[in-house]
Amino acid sequence: MQTDVLQSCSDEVLLEMIRLEGNHSAFTTLYDRYWNKLLAIAYNLLRDKSSAKEIVQEVFISLWNRRTDIEVRNAGSYLATAVKFSVFKQIERQRRYRHIELAEIGDLQLATVDDKIEDLFIKEYLAGLLEALPEKCAVVVNYSRIRDWSNAQIAEELNIAEKTVEGHLTKGLKLIRANLKTSGMLSLLTTSATWHLFR
Repeated sequence: MQTDVLQSCSDEVLLEMIRLEGNHSAFTTLYDRYWNKLLAIAYNLLRDKSSAKEIVQEVFISLWNRRTDIEVRNAGSYLATAVKFSVFKQIERQRRYRHIELAEIGDLQLATVDDKIEDLFIKEYLAGLLEALPEKCAVVVNYSRIRDWSNAQIAEELNIAEKTVEGHLTKGLKLIRANLKTSGMLSLLTTSATWHLFR
């Protein structure tokens, strides 16, 4: 397909061509469409152009390598979130490694540090989604998934019926999952233990 035709295609069409056909031209079009925006996001967070370029490049490489496995509904949101995710991990990794004698720890311990960094980011992201929920939903989801309270305990604490608790919980989890799917974060979170609390 000609370049000018691809440029007029929506993100959704380009993503389908990438996922189903492994279409390099469609991927290049998406890359060109979002490169500058993503670079600006990474640079604003890092203030280092070289590191920002590297992160954006890695995000696109990951998208290509995982093209048949991930379901992206909104390319802009997914890519922006993936860049922020990568930046956060880099900043946290550098901060933690400053307190670690790298020469004295093995690959397994390094992997554990990376896992903790990822889990921290996910917890913060999900906490942001919780805050955006209607007040009662947020309280119920927090008690249920973060504090691990039973519906009966929540009902007693809030002085409401268990059916009402179930309703708030169902609504809250549905809103969180919808946000994760729309943003593309669902593809980044599925291996996290924290995410499993919200399934």
